[in-house]
Amino acid sequence: MTVTAIINAHVVPIEGEPFDGTVVIENGTISALGADVTAPEGADVVDAAGKWLLPGFVDAHVHLGTHEEGEGWAGDDTNEMTDPVTAGVRALDAVNPFDPGFDDALAGGVTSVNVNPGSGNPIGGLAVAIHTHGRYIEEMVLRSPSGLKSALGENPKRVYGEKKQTPSTRLGTAMVIRKAFMDAQNYLGKADENARDPKLEALAMVLRREIPWRQHAHRADDIATALRIADEFGYELVLDHGTEAHLLADVLAERGVPVLIGPLFTTKSKVELRGRSIANPGKLAAAGVEISIITDHPVIPIHFLVHQATLAVKEGLDPVVALRSITINPAKVLGLANRIGSLEPGKDADVVLWSGDPLDVMQRALKVWIGGKEVYRYDDDARTGVVAPRG
Repeated sequence: MTVTAIINAHVVPIEGEPFDGTVVIENGTISALGADVTAPEGADVVDAAGKWLLPGFVDAHVHLGTHEEGEGWAGDDTNEMTDPVTAGVRALDAVNPFDPGFDDALAGGVTSVNVNPGSGNPIGGLAVAIHTHGRYIEEMVLRSPSGLKSALGENPKRVYGEKKQTPSTRLGTAMVIRKAFMDAQNYLGKADENARDPKLEALAMVLRREIPWRQHAHRADDIATALRIADEFGYELVLDHGTEAHLLADVLAERGVPVLIGPLFTTKSKVELRGRSIANPGKLAAAGVEISIITDHPVIPIHFLVHQATLAVKEGLDPVVALRSITINPAKVLGLANRIGSLEPGKDADVVLWSGDPLDVMQRALKVWIGGKEVYRYDDDARTGVVAPRG
């Protein structure tokens, strides 16, 4: 049995009040934590010396491993833009665990991510939730599939408008999505169970509420369309980006629709981003919307996830909510709150030791454990991070 005890830490468990004490890890999971917990005999003891210990951060919307760092077109596998409906493609099949972005994730304390297909199609494909360290993708997977990606707004109408095919408008995009769900309903009603179709099977998972519908939408009118179609087909809706979600915050709060807001560091580079503001997370949270902050990596480098939360605090977001927005809230969206997102007995030992409060931009991740294994440490003398071999 492998036992690690991190002692003398300022522990921020997320679910529960912070305390000064110990966290014990046994065989990859958290076995005990508290102010009065002592290190078991024979444990590998890590003295935190008062530094901050938190759960690993969770980014619920990235293209890590599918849009690789510095690879250009050869490493970009985010969009299969040959058909408006590619529900059957899986991000899992395009993730390269050796993408340098995974090392950046560890340096930023990010231990879990949700890799989405892109937003070029009205229906883009199946997402996968994974850990951020490993050699073999199957060993990194936390949940597959973790959702089905769809896009409203400018992206699909631009892609297919340029091709002179449907959809070239917002109403065309909505029609394509409705038609796909109608086909899936008909598929579910077929007597012949031997006829299989990857697109329709993926859509059927959404209709059966086995996975959420991950709706890319920026503008308030597109968000209203997302709510309308969700009502028509009765699936679990998660709103991705939500640039103008604050304009419908009361509606989203009443309906319990979570918003994965971001990226927040971009310029207002297109019409539907005119309402982008780092103050928007605070507005949504104040209205009772459960928010998660996302990078959309590589749009924003993944190690800047926590810095987006920090600047959102500067613009009015409660600091406690800010930390929840990059830990337990995205874990809930991914259906993984029983494993990640907080420090609790029985959960995966995805733990990060910080030099201080991570919402202080001058602090850094010093050590990162995933499943109880140390996968990253910061070498202060060399002033660089050291990542454990991926194997």
